[in-house]
Amino acid sequence: MRRREFITLLGGAAAWPLAARAQPGERMRRIGVLMNLASDDANGQARIAVFLQGLQQLGWSDGHNVRIDTRWGASDAERIRKYAAELVSLSPDVILAAGSATTGPLLQATRSVPIVFVHTPDPVGAGFVDSLARPGGSATGFTLLEYATSAKWLELLKEIAPRVTRAAVIRDPAITAGIGQWGAIQTAAPSLGVEVSPINMRDAGEIERAVTAFARASNGGLILTAASMAGFHRNLIITLAARHKLPAVYFERFFVTDGGLISYGPVIIDQFRRAAGYVDRILHGEKPADLPVQAPTKYELVINLKTAKALGLDVPERLLALADEVIE
Repeated sequence: MRRREFITLLGGAAAWPLAARAQPGERMRRIGVLMNLASDDANGQARIAVFLQGLQQLGWSDGHNVRIDTRWGASDAERIRKYAAELVSLSPDVILAAGSATTGPLLQATRSVPIVFVHTPDPVGAGFVDSLARPGGSATGFTLLEYATSAKWLELLKEIAPRVTRAAVIRDPAITAGIGQWGAIQTAAPSLGVEVSPINMRDAGEIERAVTAFARASNGGLILTAASMAGFHRNLIITLAARHKLPAVYFERFFVTDGGLISYGPVIIDQFRRAAGYVDRILHGEKPADLPVQAPTKYELVINLKTAKALGLDVPERLLALADEVIE
């Protein structure tokens, strides 16, 4: 049951009227897109669709006045590096980068091609920009979250599963955001009476072994922090949580629609719509250094009642009232 609709994902992009603004010159412009998900990922396809719809509203039509080259990294570091170099070699006017895992390799491959990043947790800490207000280089875009949001995940875990006294925090230790999110959760833990421990998200085998070992003791729960690898491993993590009867909190809606318990975080697909605006401005001559990095403007709380029932949890009325979407 959907409580509030933030954005329409499907339908009729070709029928939308184009924005009433001057059309570009005769030269075909070129946009590169580097996604961190696999090409057959439905969520990734939905994000691309919203980006293309946003461009079309601004007067840019793939194959008409712009060529769009898309590559899918599938959370494979070697593949992402290869595709980053490949896209740069095509001499695009601008590149859209999905997440830290793609932004870093692109900035290693070029410091001259403009880059617009989306759902990137800590672009300053990662060295992608000088500051949020004044990026100062060839990249700008949209942050994923503030670290304070991470503490909210622990609060939600304790509220939806009051018996939890232990929480495993699944993180990517290779990125600054993984360390920052862990730190925020660790700081909040004593006041909530929860002992937290990290699980590193390096590969599927490590995740499975660590979660299985953690689940041997009682009163445990999981928190999945925001990272590019999290989306790639989401089916495994959701399956492990169900198998071991562990209530889990996620940072994005699609984990819950795929069977996870509860999520709280920004509406990531909305960032792809907003990114189209920045790409348009760059194509019209503005520089990334002059475009401030923007924070999310839309957040959503999503709860899966079917999963809660399977875990034997009664979801508090307060959470149900706050939820933007409840899956039954």
